[in-house]
Amino acid sequence: MTDPSRVVVLGSGFAGLWAALAAARRLDELGVAVGTVDVTMISSTPYHDIRVRDYETDLSTSRIPLSGLLDPVGIKHIIGEVTTIDAAARVVESTAGAHGYDRLVLALGSQVVKPDIPGLREFGFDIDTHDAAIRLQAHLRRLAEGPADSAAATVVVVGAGLTGIEEATELPAMLADAFAARAIAPRVILIDRNPMVGSDMGASARPVIEAALAYTGIETKLGARVSAIDERGVTLSSGEAVTAATVVWCAGMRANPLTADFGVDRDRLGRLPVDDYLRVCGVPGVFAAGDVAAAKMDDEHMSVMSCQHSRPMGRWAGYNVIGDLLGKPVKPLRIPWYVTVLDLGPAGAVYTEGWDRHVVACGEEAKDTKRAINTRRIYPPLNRDRDALLAAAAAELQAAPEHDPSPPIDYRSR
Repeated sequence: MTDPSRVVVLGSGFAGLWAALAAARRLDELGVAVGTVDVTMISSTPYHDIRVRDYETDLSTSRIPLSGLLDPVGIKHIIGEVTTIDAAARVVESTAGAHGYDRLVLALGSQVVKPDIPGLREFGFDIDTHDAAIRLQAHLRRLAEGPADSAAATVVVVGAGLTGIEEATELPAMLADAFAARAIAPRVILIDRNPMVGSDMGASARPVIEAALAYTGIETKLGARVSAIDERGVTLSSGEAVTAATVVWCAGMRANPLTADFGVDRDRLGRLPVDDYLRVCGVPGVFAAGDVAAAKMDDEHMSVMSCQHSRPMGRWAGYNVIGDLLGKPVKPLRIPWYVTVLDLGPAGAVYTEGWDRHVVACGEEAKDTKRAINTRRIYPPLNRDRDALLAAAAAELQAAPEHDPSPPIDYRSR
C-alpha cells in the first residue's frame, strides 16, 4: 500500500485556517480518494483566534476551537510550537516532534515588534494575541481594586497606527467600566514617533481620526520616542516622564522569524517573496500565505498584513498546493479592490477605499460595516457542517464590504 502524500499547513490564523480548508475542498473537488493525501495543520494553540478583535472589550466570541472546523473535513491537527523548518529535507521540527512533508504551506503570521527598550518586556503589555489581550484586561481589573490614584486609571498606548488607534479609542470605556466604583477619571495617552496619527491612513482619513480622538478624550504625544518603561509609566527620549500604571505596545509588526529558515531574501517586514500562485520563490514545494508572504495584489501594490489579504491568500494557497502536488491546474491571485475600516470606539469608524485610502464613510454608518466584518464576514461556519466549511473555502474573491456613504462628522460639536 502506498503511503499518502503529506500536505502540512503551519499556523491556524486567517491564512492557515483557510489554506487547510481550501486544500480539503480542492481534494474533494478532484474526487481524490480518502487516504491518498493527508492534510495536517500544526499550530501552537487548539484555536482559531479572530486576532483583529483583540482590541475589543468583549472577547468571548473571538476564540474558536479548531476541532469544530477541521474534524468535519478530515484535516488532522497537531498542537506544537514550530521551532525549525528544513526545506531541503522537507522536515518541520516542532515541540510535538518532527513532521515530514511533500508540500508545505507556511502561514505562521506576524508578531508585534518589541525593540530593545529597557523595561518593555518586563512592564509592557500588548494585544498581539488573544492571551495577551486577556492579560491586559485582567491587569486593568486588578488596578481597579488597588490604591485609588490617577496613575492606576491611566494607560499609555505606544504606536498611533491602526492597532494603536483602535486600542486607544476602546480603552476609555474599558477603563470607565473597570473603575466605575472609584472616583478616578480614566486617562488614555497615545504616543507615536511620527508627527501625526494614522500615518499610513493618508490625508483624507487623518482629520476624521484626529477629530475622533479629540471626541473620545484621547491625549496625544506625537514626534516622541519612548526610551524606557517601568511600573510607573514611560520616559521619553526628551527626558519627559509620563506617569501611567499601564503601557500597551502597538508599534510595528514583523513576519514570524521562521521565514529566515528558507535562506531567501525577505522584505523589510521579514516576509517571503511569493509568485502569483503563492509559491515561495526559490524554494520548491513551499507555499506561503498571510503575513509571512509578500504577494502582488495588482501590478503596483503588494499585500498588507491584514485579514483582508490573509484570508484569500490562504484560500489560494490551499487550492494551489493541491494542484501543485497532483499536477492539476493552479490559479493566480489578484485582488482588484482594497479597503480599510478603522474602528474609532464611541466615535464610530472610518471606511476608506483604494490604496490612497480615500474616505467614503464614517461615523455610525462605517461602524455598522466594522461590526459586520468583525462579527460575521471574517468568521468560518460554526455549525460543524462539512459542506458549509468546504463551500466557504472556495478560491473565489468576495466583494468589498458594503457601506452607506456618509459625510465627515465634526465630533467636537457633539
